[in-house]
Amino acid sequence: MTQYLIAMHRPDDYDPATAEDAAMHLDIDELNREMVAAGIRVFVGGLAPAGAAVSVRRRADGQLSVTDGPYIESKEHVGGFWVLDLASLDEAVAWARKAAAACRAPVEVRAFN
Repeated sequence: MTQYLIAMHRPDDYDPATAEDAAMHLDIDELNREMVAAGIRVFVGGLAPAGAAVSVRRRADGQLSVTDGPYIESKEHVGGFWVLDLASLDEAVAWARKAAAACRAPVEVRAFN
C-alpha cells in the first residue's frame, strides 16, 4: 500500500461563510465516514486561509527570514487535505473525484515517496 495526499485547493479570496452551505458540509462528512469505513484514511485536516501563513526562508547569507503570508504567491492554495493508504494511483484518483465533488473544488493527488 502507498500513502497518497489528496489536496483540496481554494482561491485566495475564498470565504467559507458565503461559499459553503449545509449540503456541502454533509457531503464532506459523508466522504470522511466512507473513508473511515473503508479503512483507508490516515489523516485529514483543514487549513487556515493562506493569508494566515508564515513562511521561513533561508537567505543567500545563510540566515533565516520569517515573513507573513504563504511561501508561494498564487491565486489558489491548499485549503485542506487527506492522507489515504491505497493500493494504486487509480484508487487515489477515484477518491479524489469524490473529494472534488464533495468540496466543490479542484483536488490534487500525489503519492508519498
